[in-house]
Amino acid sequence: MGRSLVLNATDEPLCVVPSRRAVVLVLKAKAEIVQANGEAYHSEKLRLPVPSVVRLTYFVKVPYRARATLSRRAVFIRDGFECQYCAEGFPTQDLTFDHVIPRSRGGRTIWENVVTACGECNLDKGNRLPRESGMFPIQRPYQPTTHQLQDNGRRFPPNFLHHSWRDFLYWDVELES
Repeated sequence: MGRSLVLNATDEPLCVVPSRRAVVLVLKAKAEIVQANGEAYHSEKLRLPVPSVVRLTYFVKVPYRARATLSRRAVFIRDGFECQYCAEGFPTQDLTFDHVIPRSRGGRTIWENVVTACGECNLDKGNRLPRESGMFPIQRPYQPTTHQLQDNGRRFPPNFLHHSWRDFLYWDVELES
């Protein structure tokens, strides 16, 4: 049924979870529904709106991490959801990540060795080094900070963010007068 934005008790965005997880938080009184998406979960004795945004009833201290944790989605966000070989943008289901130095050649799965690639470019490059394939990433892979990922993530992917989340995610834009 979708995804829900989870806010800290101070209204700061924390994460995005499946809507069913947000409903569990509400049922356990750990969160309250701020906005619903118009649908509802039903049981024999209960009808609960599907939350689009929930606010925790307690404050969660978020540890400061200067460096982002490596994940497929984080690589896509760092690279702007576009292939680093042909510079084309693709929906997330059409993207892969490529090891610049292939794992079979001693390459590791670290920030400095993985880039976003479309399926066609990934197949073309195959198990070869960039100089052997003639395919070099547009930007050199690097480990971003959590702040860089958050800034990039606000722009991508298109149509991913539910419209009700905008009030909580875009506090850095100028207010209309």
